[in-house]
Amino acid sequence: MTLKKSLKVAITGANGFVGKNVGKALAKKGISITGIVRKGKGSSINFGNIISSKDLSENYLTSKLHGCSALLHFIGKGKQTVDSDYQKVNVDLTKNAINLCKKAKIKKIIYISGLGISKDTTFGYFISKFQAEQEIINSGLDYTIFRASYIIGKDDPLSNFLFKQMIKGTIMIPGSGKYRLQPISIGDVAEVVFQSIVQKKFSNKIIDLVGPKTITFNDYVRDFLQGKKTTIKHINLEKAYRTALNNPKTDFGIDDLNILVGDYVGNHKKLQSMSGIEFKTHKAVLKTSRLS
Repeated sequence: MTLKKSLKVAITGANGFVGKNVGKALAKKGISITGIVRKGKGSSINFGNIISSKDLSENYLTSKLHGCSALLHFIGKGKQTVDSDYQKVNVDLTKNAINLCKKAKIKKIIYISGLGISKDTTFGYFISKFQAEQEIINSGLDYTIFRASYIIGKDDPLSNFLFKQMIKGTIMIPGSGKYRLQPISIGDVAEVVFQSIVQKKFSNKIIDLVGPKTITFNDYVRDFLQGKKTTIKHINLEKAYRTALNNPKTDFGIDDLNILVGDYVGNHKKLQSMSGIEFKTHKAVLKTSRLS
């Protein structure tokens, strides 16, 4: 579907995996894209107009985003440090995104949150995402919040992580690996985001952004390998957490482990019913990845 009358949208985090792929897909549909990135981070983007921002609070952004129908807020952080914590990135930048929408008269905000987030969550990353959701819900803007499982496609973070381990000869799986995920194709994510821009039925909704198949992490790793001979090693979960607590450069951070072992699954049938999309399976996506 392409548009007879061009729409304009802005994307924060336009240089990230989700932002770059969604932006490219929307541009192909005739939507005018303005990507917002940190200074020096726009060189990999080959669609739309690119502007830089430190924290979405600069006054010059308002005129640059005039006429935009929606802001796609795709900035997020999965690991925190003393210099860049969840409050600053996930919550404060969301507040700034909301204020930017109001100043630029953008009526719609679309936000990628995380699968499993709720008011009962107890760990830092999910708490910050829940707080960001609440800022959006209470903002008075039209919104669509997507609670996403792992989003996969060419060069997605999960595949890159597994590929690097495969090159080293061993893929490490924390604990049993029996916890589940619902990987969803980035192409399908782009189509769902497009629908949420142009269709009223997505207004003021929180929707699980999950793929058609629920699988264990063990099975996902095996499917990812596609028959390649690579050692799979299960590592002690207590040891993995201890390493994560003391080494910020470890492969699995604290919240990476929390998300994995949390065993979070969502409602794909609702997403299927709302969108009418024939979703790709994770195996179909992996066949077109770097291992093909």
